Amino acid sequence: MEQFVIQGGLPLNGTLAPSGNKNAALPILAACLLTEEPVKLKNVPLIGDIFTLKQLLESIGATITPESDHTWVVQAKSIVDHCPDPSLCKHIRASILLAGPMLARHGKLTLPPPGGDVIGRRRLDTHIIALQSLGAQIKGTNPFRIETTRLHGSDILLDEASVTATENALMASVLAKGTTKLRNAASEPHVQELCHFLNSLGAKITGIGSNMLTITGVNSLHGGTHTIGPDYLEVISFIGATAVTGGSVKITNASPHYLKMAHLVFSKLGVSWTIQDDNIIVPPNQDLKITPDLDNAIPKIDDAPWPGFPADMMSIAIVVATQSEGTILFHEKLFESRLHFVDKLISMGAQIIMCDPHRCIVQGPTILQAETLESPDIRAGMALLIASLCANGESTIRNIHQIERGYEDIENKLTSLGAKIIRSS
Repeated sequence: MEQFVIQGGLPLNGTLAPSGNKNAALPILAACLLTEEPVKLKNVPLIGDIFTLKQLLESIGATITPESDHTWVVQAKSIVDHCPDPSLCKHIRASILLAGPMLARHGKLTLPPPGGDVIGRRRLDTHIIALQSLGAQIKGTNPFRIETTRLHGSDILLDEASVTATENALMASVLAKGTTKLRNAASEPHVQELCHFLNSLGAKITGIGSNMLTITGVNSLHGGTHTIGPDYLEVISFIGATAVTGGSVKITNASPHYLKMAHLVFSKLGVSWTIQDDNIIVPPNQDLKITPDLDNAIPKIDDAPWPGFPADMMSIAIVVATQSEGTILFHEKLFESRLHFVDKLISMGAQIIMCDPHRCIVQGPTILQAETLESPDIRAGMALLIASLCANGESTIRNIHQIERGYEDIENKLTSLGAKIIRSS
């Protein structure tokens, strides 16, 4: 098992560009199953979860040909297997995204339970209810045996604004007969990008960016070319790392229009940045102070569906709060195990009180001390890496494949900014 050894206390300075958005690339790769024609995808992030989904698609008959490191040509002309490899499915949550396109084009799928980050219960009920509303029959749960003679349009109210359930319902309904109304739909940037991608292949989706999508079914989709947008979660990670190390970084091609809520939230922690065209510039030596609410009340940061503050940013914000002067409450509403990584920050010297599985209070600033750490999931792993960058001494992070499932070439990107990170076995 590989690990990172990180020398803390070095400011990050320089320029870098984020990789393609993992959360957009995964459903877009799955959506290539909807057409027999080739689809060229550019700016594909070369990360663990993408390679796992690539293997899954190839195992059922799709061909994926790299034209260059970040450009792949995907073609699903014929499907030879309707049961993806269980050993691959258990490593990735995105395996559930095969359900929508396989039903829409091929009418059946036997799907083992998906895996992914262990951050609490991650319901599949919303997926199943949406697919049943479109005419699918579900038999069994381990594995799921899903069949249909023909999907038909429906008026669907999702019981929660689930991103992957929205994506599955979208992919299933683009080839369904008739019109589908998808209410309480997720509207995150990667959901919007999937909609635009599907429309570029001939789908008819309107209401993009809202919580009600209208999908008019078509008989078939054609091939095309799509460039995957930048990963805004990676952008926020670099902003947080720059702020806590006291450096100054320019992030190019950052799509700052997706970061308005993040800017509001991080400004509560004293973090600021400026926008120059499509670039973000983080100034040096920021005065990290928590802004209290009116009447000097302790402020709160909580997550919510888009355009609220994304749950995946919570771990980064908590680390920044340990370096900000003042007290703040974090409320993680979605996953009951997301905050369990904070015990590792406490072992580094952070002053954090766990109120319950969903809430913690952070008092800062504290000088973090180097520690030997485990990476429990993608976002917590990146948060611990940021904490190590600003800690005193030399930290070790084990189990780094968790970080590399979501962040491409992370140690080289950070070392190009002046960090000292050594990979070892």
